[in-house]
Amino acid sequence: MSEHGFHVHGPHDHEVEHVAKHGGDSFTSRLAVMTAVLSTVGAIFGYMGGHSQNAALLYKNEAAIQKTSASNQWNYYQAKSNKQNLAELSVTLTSGDTQEKFKQAIERYKKEKEEIKLDAEKLEAAAKEADKKSEQEMHVHERWAMATTLLQVAIALAAITLLSGKRWMLAGVYCASVLGLVAGAMGYLHL
Repeated sequence: MSEHGFHVHGPHDHEVEHVAKHGGDSFTSRLAVMTAVLSTVGAIFGYMGGHSQNAALLYKNEAAIQKTSASNQWNYYQAKSNKQNLAELSVTLTSGDTQEKFKQAIERYKKEKEEIKLDAEKLEAAAKEADKKSEQEMHVHERWAMATTLLQVAIALAAITLLSGKRWMLAGVYCASVLGLVAGAMGYLHL
């Protein structure tokens, strides 16, 4: 209890404070230090997981923008096709100078359509690339999330080990820690 009323903390905090004030055995000290290190690494992994998730969302937004632009280009292409069709119909219905004017319009529409088609295809390719990058970032995010979760499990097991005094539980702490660090390395290496 403190001078201002209640002082609430968990059993793990109490044990760490006890060791700091009164000293403790090396088992307790080492486990407390390991828990602090795991907490720090877990915080870094959590940050990296959030970063990769944000990157995935940005790429997904970019893909949506590119898809919308490609759709607009294809609509423009269709409008030019409609004008070309009307010009072709006009060629058959007219003669003389008017017919020649529509023939020139047909050629102009064909050229414009090719340019529009190239732009639409480039936009579609950019959208596919952004989607691919988004999927890759989500995969990395899953690695970071797995690493963070495994380190949280290791920290919880360390607390249980400390409170129960059962040293055999350290095997679970070490196993979860190693798996978490491996998953973190996989996230870092984009595997």
